[in-house]
Amino acid sequence: MRRSVIERKTSETEIYLRLDIDGSGEYEVETGIGFLDHMLELFAKHGSFDLSIGCKGDLHVDMHHTVEDIGICLGKAFAEACGNFAGIYRYGDVILPMDEALVLCAVDCGGRSYLGYDVKIPTEKVGDFDTENVKEFLLAFTSNAKINVHLKLLEGCNSHHIIEAIFKSLARTLKKALAIDPDSNGAIPSTKGAIV
Repeated sequence: MRRSVIERKTSETEIYLRLDIDGSGEYEVETGIGFLDHMLELFAKHGSFDLSIGCKGDLHVDMHHTVEDIGICLGKAFAEACGNFAGIYRYGDVILPMDEALVLCAVDCGGRSYLGYDVKIPTEKVGDFDTENVKEFLLAFTSNAKINVHLKLLEGCNSHHIIEAIFKSLARTLKKALAIDPDSNGAIPSTKGAIV
């Protein structure tokens, strides 16, 4: 059962997060940031991950701490739920369209964190959400999940569409990479014999 529960409490945020990688895309997300809720909901749906997140953050300061800390918790949840990563495909990639936006995402669930982020979001905000926080979320997520993620914007001019394509493509790529390979016989997908 590839499931995890993460609880994190600091002076800036208090977070409860539950993840089931082998779910059906059910979600319950309340971060206090409407746009982030929407992105995490579609992330769960398109990855077929069951995801529950509750967060109380210092939004009177700004959204940064909440966004980053949720990225940390979600990354830790994936790392914990995957255990030793035995039997997975390990790699995945998707080119995903969202209206005029087109995003390429490639993932290696190989135990080393890296974020390749070749994305320019045209506006500083979508509603009241600071678009620079997308990269902060992804940095926190990849470093705590210990995965390698490359994102490249191929086309796009609408900030909402671009960000939505990022979250959808990441979800669908992770779904591919973390799927169990029936030909693997449960082996760890590395010549080292371990994902580290």
